[in-house]
Amino acid sequence: MNQSSSTDAPQVAYPRIALFVDGEWIHDRPAFCEVRNPSDDTVLGSVPGAIPADLERALQSAARGFALWRDTPAPERARVLLCAAELLRARRDEIGRTITLEQGKPYADGKTEVERACGFLEWEAAQALRVYGSVLPSEPRMQRLVFKQPIGPVAAFTPWNVPISSPGRKLGAALAAGCSVILKPSEFTPGAACAFVQCLQEAGLPAGVVNLVFGDPVLISTTLIASPVIRMVTLTGSVQVGKQLSKLAGEAMKPVLMELGGHAPVLVCAGVDGAHVAQQAAAAKMRMAGQICASPTRFIVHRSVYDSFVSELSRIARELRVGDGFAAGVQVGPLMNARRVAAIEGLVQDAQARGARVVAGGQRIGQRGCFFAPTVLADVPLDAMAMSEEPFGPLALCVAFDTLDEALALANSLPLGLQAYAFTNSLEDAERIGRELECGALSINHMGAPGADAPFGGVKDSGLGRESGPGSLEAFLVTKTVLQKTTQV
Repeated sequence: MNQSSSTDAPQVAYPRIALFVDGEWIHDRPAFCEVRNPSDDTVLGSVPGAIPADLERALQSAARGFALWRDTPAPERARVLLCAAELLRARRDEIGRTITLEQGKPYADGKTEVERACGFLEWEAAQALRVYGSVLPSEPRMQRLVFKQPIGPVAAFTPWNVPISSPGRKLGAALAAGCSVILKPSEFTPGAACAFVQCLQEAGLPAGVVNLVFGDPVLISTTLIASPVIRMVTLTGSVQVGKQLSKLAGEAMKPVLMELGGHAPVLVCAGVDGAHVAQQAAAAKMRMAGQICASPTRFIVHRSVYDSFVSELSRIARELRVGDGFAAGVQVGPLMNARRVAAIEGLVQDAQARGARVVAGGQRIGQRGCFFAPTVLADVPLDAMAMSEEPFGPLALCVAFDTLDEALALANSLPLGLQAYAFTNSLEDAERIGRELECGALSINHMGAPGADAPFGGVKDSGLGRESGPGSLEAFLVTKTVLQKTTQV
């Protein structure tokens, strides 16, 4: 592990954070919290907190916006989304710098995330033109029609780890379907969300169709979900928060779309090149410092290739360059905050106490910023906390297996099932893994994850519903059946 400090990007002013309600940017609210750079603990700015009157105004604005946007022709909705994507892409470098400042990921990754958000908007713009109804067979002088209509105003909650691609995914689909949205992003990364909404505004989105609020999460979530204006709730976040919001939505009989936590297993089967697989695994594991729900975490490796896999994975982890996201050559940035550092420290210490071997990393780096060394633990006992709690950090857990039955049982042992990975040269094993592994998405012989054109979501506690893919708008639509006699009365 090496640490870098010199930067290769120009200094950039952090944007002023504001609420966006009924087409108006609002700055003059009491500060709810500070925004800090996780690389050096400096204060970047403050986040204004929405007061109850702001939330009520946002709700009424969303109701008016929905009445307008649902009747806007699909080609016009698509045009706005495509224009917003063009604006985002033109500002990629600027927004990428904002993401690196407030979230810490390497600058190149920040720019890549902006591109990913553009991809979501472009996919959903095309999807807006593919909402089809149907005509059912009927007797003469009777029409039986099935319509797809937008469900209504949506409350969308997005996380700090992907602060612009998550809004791109959620708002792209909701807006394409004809819904209005009240967006509540994370207060840790508000700058990216403001930039995203600004692009939508400048693309010609009418006032009220998107509102942006920050502040007390409990106040905002309870107010929005309880309001009769909101007709659907979507969150990307933790299992705990997802269950809380789902309960609130259930009490109000509102559907939810939840993309929640994971603890991705990686099955490395007999007969593969353990060192080669470890090279792919290291890059995927340490991307975004492991702070992503699809991050590979539990490496379940056949005993015949276990030593070569662990040796190569730990070698690469020790050589990764950790530092400020603007520093030249940096591959791993900081964790989001001191709480994340303490959480990873606790998981490592617990695993060590139970018999795990630390073969790379295992400690925080320095006292300034939230850096933690890329860490590989070998021979991790199954009762270690890290084997059941999503680490959400640069922590790889390695265990050996002897039979595929054993590997599948371990992989499926948690109440989580978002992303999973497997490496095998056996077509028979690949087919069985695809059939039996409990997850929403599975990548075999590579570490990629679904993009805009493929469904993504979890099973069990990892979520409800699917985002993206051919059915990306379904969660934001309702089906209406109209039976109409064509005779005069």
